[in-house]
Parts: sequence; structure tokens; C-alpha cells
Amino acid sequence: MTRRASPRPTFEEATAIPYDQAVLHLWGDTEAGYVGDRIYASSDLIHLIEFSLPPRARFTHSDANRTVFAADEVLHVVEGEMMLANPETGEVEVARTGESVFFRRDTWHHAINRSPDRPLRVMELFAPPPSTGASSTYARTRPYLTEWSYADDRLLGGWPMSRAERDRERCFHLVGSHNLAWRMDDPSDDLLVGLIASTEHLTAGRASLLPGQRSLVRRHGGDLVMVVLSGEIAVFVPEKVEPPSWFQLGVGDGFYAPVGTRYQCFAHGSESAEILFGVAPSYLPEPASDIAGG
Repeated sequence: MTRRASPRPTFEEATAIPYDQAVLHLWGDTEAGYVGDRIYASSDLIHLIEFSLPPRARFTHSDANRTVFAADEVLHVVEGEMMLANPETGEVEVARTGESVFFRRDTWHHAINRSPDRPLRVMELFAPPPSTGASSTYARTRPYLTEWSYADDRLLGGWPMSRAERDRERCFHLVGSHNLAWRMDDPSDDLLVGLIASTEHLTAGRASLLPGQRSLVRRHGGDLVMVVLSGEIAVFVPEKVEPPSWFQLGVGDGFYAPVGTRYQCFAHGSESAEILFGVAPSYLPEPASDIAGG
């Protein structure tokens, strides 16, 4: 069975993407397993989806569905507990609700939901995106992995003494609230940003506002995607000519803005608001001093 090409919803301007309007897509086969995707946006620069696995389900790989891509990826666990394995090296990482795993191109990966009664829901940020040939098109060019393992036997007899060496070689990077790289893009900005990962292709992170707070007007040197993790936010796009220029987003709702779009976020409600965001390829605009405007 050949892999079904996933839909690629694209937008020409700033757009809200309600959770129930993201495009549903099922991929996989009996050998690799089946995965349900909810595709928010897939531009020429960035790809944002949510994938889900029912209790005790997993995806591995098959000849038609090879899980090794030419992209940097961030997987953020929205619900459940994800066991992520590199079947080529035996490396395994476990990410729980609120944690993320980052890895770079050419990393084989399998995901397992080990819970007997809870679904697994994971937000995935991916750049360069499938439209560049970085996903299944690229995967078909890679040597097929016929033998695989979920255990790194090199650690036996030397753990934790070999931790430093293992950390230098690891493919998966687990990121939780305790090891985000925090920043405020302007000292007067209310928006607190915690970076999960930042490469030449993708910057991904979490950003938060307390009730009643707002960000400054900001823009990026790449396409922006975001999804609300908690609370409610309103996004204002000052240069948008046709209505709406205001977008109301609740938990699970997404938002897309093309490169250079100026926007402003407001915590809309009585609770703190947190978002997961991705920008590709460049977080900072040109010139860098113009990241926050009035």
C-alpha cells in the first residue's frame, strides 16, 4: 500500500483555525499502524498538526510509511504519555502531558501510547514542511530500516557514568517547563516566551500571558503557527484590511500568519493563557530591532 498524501491547508493571510475545522487525515497501514492527524496549516515554510493514538496503540514504520524525514520536529504532548523510540539506535524518551521532544532530520521515530485507558494527543511542528519534499518523498530515498530495537545496550554496565557521552550523541531532546530558554522580546512586553528549540529551519516554544495582559505588536521573519494550550486569547492584526482583524481563540484553536504579519495577543478571560507556537524559518524579522512595533 502506498502512503496517502496528506492534505496541505494553506492560507494567504492571517487566519484563525478552530479546532473542529482543522483537516482530518488518517495514514498508515496494518504493518506500521494507523494514525489520525488533525492538520491546522501546511504552508511552504511550516507544518502544524495534532496526531492522536488510542490507548495501547502505536505507530512504527513500513516500506510504504517510513518515519524518517528531512525536517526539524517538535512533538508536544497535549494529553497522555508518549514513549518515543528511535528504532535505528535504540534511544527511548518518555514525554508526559506538557512536555516536548525535539529532534532533527534523519531521525527514525516510533511513538507508543502505553496507557490502557487514555488517548495520546500530540502537537507536531515540522519544518521544512512536506511541500518541500521533506516528508514521505524524502523518506522513500532513505535506506529501509529492516532491523530495529527499543534498547541501547551500550548503556549496560556503564550507567549513569556514561551520561555525558550519551547526551552528546542523543537524537531526542526532552524539554519541559524547567528547561525552556526564557525570553521577553522587549522589556516592556507582557508576553513571556519559553523556547523549546531554535534552529536555522524552525523556532518553537510556549508563550504565556497573565489575565488582562497583552503582548506588544510583533512580527517574524517566517510563517507563524500557534495553538492555544490553556485559557483564551484574542489576536489583533492591525494591517488586515478585510474583516475580521480580531480573532478569538480558545483551547485547541489554531492561528496562522504569513511571514512579516504584524499581530498582537491579548489574554481574553479570567485565566492565564498559554500558546504553543512555531515560526519558520526565522523568528526575528529584518531588521532585528523591529521585532516589536507600536
